[in-house]
Amino acid sequence: MKTTRLRAVLGAWLFAGASAAAHGGHYPVTVHSCNRDVTFTRAPTRAVSNDVNLTEMLLALGVRSHMAGYTGISGWKSADAAFAGELNGLPELAQRYPSLETLVAAQADLYVAGWNYGMRVGGPITPATLAPFGIATYELSESCGHVMPRPAASLDDVYNDLRNLGAIFDADAQAQSVIASMQTRIADVARALNGTHDRPRVFVYDSGEDKPFTAGKLAMPTALIRAAGGRNVMDDVAQSWAQVSWESVVARDPQVIVIVDYGAVTAAQKEAFLLASPALANVAAIRERRFIVVPYDAATPGVRNAEAIGTIARGLHPEAFARPPRVSR
Repeated sequence: MKTTRLRAVLGAWLFAGASAAAHGGHYPVTVHSCNRDVTFTRAPTRAVSNDVNLTEMLLALGVRSHMAGYTGISGWKSADAAFAGELNGLPELAQRYPSLETLVAAQADLYVAGWNYGMRVGGPITPATLAPFGIATYELSESCGHVMPRPAASLDDVYNDLRNLGAIFDADAQAQSVIASMQTRIADVARALNGTHDRPRVFVYDSGEDKPFTAGKLAMPTALIRAAGGRNVMDDVAQSWAQVSWESVVARDPQVIVIVDYGAVTAAQKEAFLLASPALANVAAIRERRFIVVPYDAATPGVRNAEAIGTIARGLHPEAFARPPRVSR
């Protein structure tokens, strides 16, 4: 589709939607997205999300009726049965990253994505390339490290995204409810870990055989492992998800390996590969066969992060969950 045709399609859509009424008193709202301010004069009605974790955020906020569809799930991973049921009837517009033509043809007015979660630096889909077609972009906070300096990933990144999306869609109360539920679950884990002082060394294995793809300082698993009473051995790698060397893994001797479960290679196959690698034979986690499996959408920023913290904590400190939680005085 040529640019002139894209603009023609957009113009017709904008004219048709121009009379949409804003929710009284809520708009305009401005949210901060990476290094930009984005203003909304009304709730989006044709939002498109990319990836399973961002799509889960929008569904958790109850804004499915404001969505034109989603992208980037079936081409990389499969949704579990419960989530697949929630997606039923909502179109997947692209199996992987969408094209500009796809988003314009869907009459999208908001793209909820992130850097390396539907957008690439210098790629065809960015906030700058979407803006001329009237498509706003909200960027996943954790992913902002690809376009600006930022601190290590934290759970506040997820809460910030939920609050901002709640503001964008006039769903503030639902956002606060989702955040409160997550915080309650995380607090329950913290109580169970009260009095546990050792912090096992953890390596996150996403994929890769020649070189492992893992989570660095700026990726969400670092925060999840910390909240679960462990330490990511790659927390000094000032990147988000990145390739490292097997030699660096061996040198850091992780005691536990968290396997991110998604895609064509199963978690069991990933575990078998790690166990069969001669280079890793003397790594503590391999010798002791200590593996924790976390689904992709729980390992990446989203509403399932509290669940991931519980899973990791039980794998790192099983003894803490076999006794009554200690209460601080």
